Amino acid sequence: MSKRIDENEEKVIQEGIFFALISYVFFLVILTLLFKRENKFCLFHAKQGLVIFVMETVIILLRLLLGEIFNFFYHLGMLISIVLSVWGIISVLMGKYKKLPLIGEIASKIVI
Repeated sequence: MSKRIDENEEKVIQEGIFFALISYVFFLVILTLLFKRENKFCLFHAKQGLVIFVMETVIILLRLLLGEIFNFFYHLGMLISIVLSVWGIISVLMGKYKKLPLIGEIASKIVI
């Protein structure tokens, strides 16, 4: 029976891999939420991508509002978001449900 579950899970992952990947590319997470939210692999990664997207948006807005004062934190925050996005993309390519550091717990609490 567990082999059948594994085959079903593999099918879910293969059907959702493209949309799970684009979940980590800035605003493209919206496409995943619109078109593939019924796929649990996509939804898992879309929630994490959504947290990264919100984080990037807040960082950009703070940079616009605070200007040069926020410059160091802007670059640090964007670097962290890029690292998390790449880590998420690697997780997708490996077919894993990997909670990312800093955002994994927040993402798991999102109800969509």
